[in-house]
Amino acid sequence: MHKWSLLYSARTLPEATIVQGMLEENNVPVMVMNKQDSSYLNFGYIEVYVPFHLMDVAKQLMDKGLAN
Repeated sequence: MHKWSLLYSARTLPEATIVQGMLEENNVPVMVMNKQDSSYLNFGYIEVYVPFHLMDVAKQLMDKGLAN
């Protein structure tokens, strides 16, 4: 069983989905947790988690992806 660590917090579902897709393309398991209020979508975040042992790889992929 993996210990999951928070990698990224997004304000919108499309933003979190882009991060999720980029990580999955590079064989990094992802768990997305929607913590937004169901009535008021401007309250809360959508959090992207990765296994703790892959955190460094995921951060490098994020840095590389955001640089493009």
